[in-house]
Amino acid sequence: MKTLARQLFLALMVLVSFSSFAASESAYQVVSQAGDKLFSRIKAEQAQIKTDAGLLETIVEQELMPYIDYQYAAYKILGKHLRKTTKEQRKEFVLAMRHYLVRTYASALKQYKQQKVTFHPPVKSGGKVVAVTAVISDAERPDINIDFKMRLNKKKQQWKAFDMVVEGISLLSTKQAEIAKKIREQGIDKTTAQLAAA
Repeated sequence: MKTLARQLFLALMVLVSFSSFAASESAYQVVSQAGDKLFSRIKAEQAQIKTDAGLLETIVEQELMPYIDYQYAAYKILGKHLRKTTKEQRKEFVLAMRHYLVRTYASALKQYKQQKVTFHPPVKSGGKVVAVTAVISDAERPDINIDFKMRLNKKKQQWKAFDMVVEGISLLSTKQAEIAKKIREQGIDKTTAQLAAA
């Protein structure tokens, strides 16, 4: 059975191919055209990555995070707790989630072995949120299907990724349930501090 950590890595592998192309580009075009920029850099800097523990996080910061709608994802994760927070608490939570994602993605990317990715256009198009399906093929394991949820920011006219559904399991929903429990038990400030320190 596939572990959640491996699913996250494989999902991340496709996620990093996303870019903030103009809205005139379809979400599918964004996925299929953005290519392998991050992985090309990881491959080119593999020797330095092995000796510099923080380099992968720097690469994630520079090559991946500009294309993820982490504020929207953070607000979705807060869910019903969003209304109970102050503006400052929301700002701190978003920054903590961003930090958490950078570290999580960098850790997952250590497993990169140049797996093959095939993209499929969304079944439905034309909306503000669409799902692009990817099939990740690894010679040593069964194929994994992933739906990437992309959201169009109409103000900036950009597509950005905010969730991935791996074999029917939404990583955003999973994280929402986990964090909602922590907020209920220990409050938003302590939960934010734990995410920032993770």
